[in-house]
Amino acid sequence: MLSKNQIKEIQALHLKKNRALKKLFIAEGVKTVQELINTVPHLVNTVFGMKDFIETHKILFQKLNINYVEVSKEELEKISLQSSPNGVLATCGYFEETETAFDFNNNFAFYLDDVRDPGNFGTLVRLSSWFGINTVFCSPSSCDIYNPKVIQAAMGAFLRVKVVYTELENLIKEQNIKTVYGALLNGKNLYRETLQNGLIIIGNEANGIREENFKFITQPITIPAHAQNSTESLNAAMAGSVIASEFFRQLKQ
Repeated sequence: MLSKNQIKEIQALHLKKNRALKKLFIAEGVKTVQELINTVPHLVNTVFGMKDFIETHKILFQKLNINYVEVSKEELEKISLQSSPNGVLATCGYFEETETAFDFNNNFAFYLDDVRDPGNFGTLVRLSSWFGINTVFCSPSSCDIYNPKVIQAAMGAFLRVKVVYTELENLIKEQNIKTVYGALLNGKNLYRETLQNGLIIIGNEANGIREENFKFITQPITIPAHAQNSTESLNAAMAGSVIASEFFRQLKQ
């Protein structure tokens, strides 16, 4: 059973400022929490699970020295951000910061420029994992990787993909990146270009790539639309998946 203070402490982690203060984030759902336990048990602070989940994992929790609390459905609903929480929620410590080393001469990676929608952000992390991209770079104004909705959308991929926040200009200079693609509405046809490894900029959901970053783009690209298309644009995650697929097809197969 949860105390009122425990409920308040967990609910506080819904906000970025409190997560940053405590260095803790929330992960929800059976699959995600199981993956955390199996891969980074040392980061799992406390597991709050309904009876079936706790009974199934109790011996493992004791073996790994993981704190656990059995909660009712009503208690789980109070601490969850989900309308129908899936049996378990865990609080976890932030990942250890490591040196950023990425070989742009032999690999491609995304730069998320002010991508703020947590669903899009988490999906882009997930599809990066799918296509073997082990690092995602993004602007400091982009969504927080520890946002519970990002964690949910990433479906465990946040454990396999490192997310690095940095200004675009600094990244290009530090990594000496020669080829910078920008996803634009008026770029060159993605499918007619001979693609190279490098950095791929995906812009904000509403405004696209920030104007001050246009000067860094060496290769503007676009996803061609049907001639009778009346849709204004694709969202960031949809565009990213199409672009990553073509880069993977040309460079990794």
